[in-house]
This record gives sequence, C-alpha cells and structure tokens, in this order.
Amino acid sequence: MQTAPFIESLQADLRELAALGDENVAAAADRLASAIRSSAGLRLLDALSEAALEISAQLPFGHVDIRVSGQDPQFVFVQEETTEPAPPTPEDGMAARITLRLPESLKASVEAAAATEGVSVNTWLVRALQRAVSGGGGGGGFHRSGKRITGFSQA
Repeated sequence: MQTAPFIESLQADLRELAALGDENVAAAADRLASAIRSSAGLRLLDALSEAALEISAQLPFGHVDIRVSGQDPQFVFVQEETTEPAPPTPEDGMAARITLRLPESLKASVEAAAATEGVSVNTWLVRALQRAVSGGGGGGGFHRSGKRITGFSQA
C-alpha cells in the first residue's frame, strides 16, 4: 500500500484551505504542508497498526502484521501453527478438580468416545479441553474470539 498519495492529498487540502487567506497564510500553509509529511506518515502507520490488531482479534487463528518496505506498509497474514496438545502427564500438576454436571446422554457419548480412543473419560475430557483452549478445535465446533471460546463439542 502506497501512503504517499494520501499524504500528498492531505498537503494539497491544507494548501487549498490556505488559499482562502492572504499570501502570509499561504506561505505558512506551505511550510506546514512540508513539515506535516513525516508526522502524517507515522499517524497513518499507527492507524493501520490498530486496524491490523482489530482484524487479528476476529480471526480464529493467525494474525495480521504490518510490514514496512521502504516507505510503504503492507498487511501480511501470519498463519500460526496449530499443534495437537501433548497428553497431560502426572508432572503437569493434575491436582485441580471440578464437578461437572452433564445430561445422561452426553455422559454416555463422552464415555463411548473415550472408550473408542482407549483412554479414560478424564483423559479424554482433558484432551478435548486442551484442544479447545489452544485453538486446535479438533472435531468440535469451538471458535476463538480474542480471549473467548464459543461453540459446541461432538462426542
């Protein structure tokens, strides 16, 4: 993306407004138009960076970077690798406990899925939760939005 046309348009607008005054105002506007070039370029980069952050927050994975080549910034999508989380080990501090109330049909489905994979229900649930919070998804309908996870899981 070339920023020069935007900055030149801003300078032209300033000179055009100054033309409404006398020659002292026009001379001051010419000096301001020259001085505004670097400041306007930096402010434009700030705005583009904010846009990249807002877009990145809405992506399910990856993020958008602003890269500057010479004087011209460009948006670049950076895809983040999603890796299957490692199964928990006893050293991971498996001390936290929660009570989870499930409908009987969902409990039966979770038990069947765990049996199919040859793991305990606890291990299966921990893996499913790790995939969900790490953005791996893995068969479920989980979606990340910033720090929020929404969706559903199928067993």
